[in-house]
Formats: sequence, C-alpha cells, structure tokens
Amino acid sequence: MAETWLVIGLGNPGPQYENTRHNVGQMVVDELARRRNEGFKAHKANARVAETWVRPGGAKLILAKPNSYMNVSGGPVAGLAKFYGIDADHIIVLHDELDIPFDTIKMKIGGGHGGHNGVRDIAKALGTPEFLRVRVGIGRPPGRQDPADWVLSPFSGDQRTQLPLLVGDSADAVELVGEEGLLSAQQKFHAPRG
Repeated sequence: MAETWLVIGLGNPGPQYENTRHNVGQMVVDELARRRNEGFKAHKANARVAETWVRPGGAKLILAKPNSYMNVSGGPVAGLAKFYGIDADHIIVLHDELDIPFDTIKMKIGGGHGGHNGVRDIAKALGTPEFLRVRVGIGRPPGRQDPADWVLSPFSGDQRTQLPLLVGDSADAVELVGEEGLLSAQQKFHAPRG
C-alpha cells in the first residue's frame, strides 16, 4: 500500500497575509492542490484540507492549511496527525526561512526550530521535532528592517516574478519526497539551479 503524507503549509489566515513572505508555505500547498484540481474543505482540527495523491496509485497526500495564526500552528497539526493516524516522520511542514536566500529550498528532518515560532509550536504539540521541513528561502531583510516586518510584507517586484518558480520547485520537492523519500529530494533540490 502506498504511503500517506500529511503536508502542512504554514501561514497566517486572512486576505491581508495572503501574499506575504510568511505565507509561502500555504502558496506551495495551494499549488499542489491546483495541480490536481482539488479544493480545500473545512476540517474539525481547525484547518482546511484536500486529500489527493502524488499520482494515481502513488503516495497519498493530505494537504492542509491551519486556520490558526502561524505561531500557534501546533494544535491543528497535532489534531490532523491524530485524526489521520500519521506519525511525525510522515509530516512535511512547508515554511518560510529567513536564513536561506530567496529562490532556494532546503529540506531536513528534525533539528531545531531556528527561531521559527510556527515550527517551534508544531514540535511542542507533536512532542517531537522529528518531522520533515521544506524550508522555502525568503532571505534576510535589507538594512536594518525588522525581520518581523519583513516576513509580513509582500514579495518585492523582482521576487514576485520569480515566485512561481520557487513555489513550483517547492511543490516538486514535496512530490519527490512522497514518491522517493527525503534523500532523493535533497539530492535534486539542494543543488544550485543549472
């Protein structure tokens, strides 16, 4: 039987946050749903969910967007994991990452939260940090801009042009993790674009 993966796109609810750097994880989950012509439905775990597959007969993907604010994502994630009976090692969390340059993706399992409050809250709620992360690079703010203001602001003009490629690559990375595992995805997506 094919594996099942819970794929969480982190972000903040509401139209004012929709196109901000902090919501890039949700943008990727939206792209995965769009590719499969799937819509999201309300779930009792305080999230919106779409159930689909990487490909017919392939790994099942439960795509989810918590309705909570980023910093309290743990409750919805833990609720979904319990509802679907999914262990932490089959949870993929997509989130923005300040310490990775824009247009770059890094993947890992476990480790620290690197100051990311959404990741911290999920690790606390699950009782383990041993879940997969697809870290979508948004880069550091220029000059002395506060990182909190940076993540809650929209992508710049140049970045907006490249954003569909970054979101598409991140979605491809999730699909590859689902089909071939983390190592395969790291080998493909950690290399510079050529």
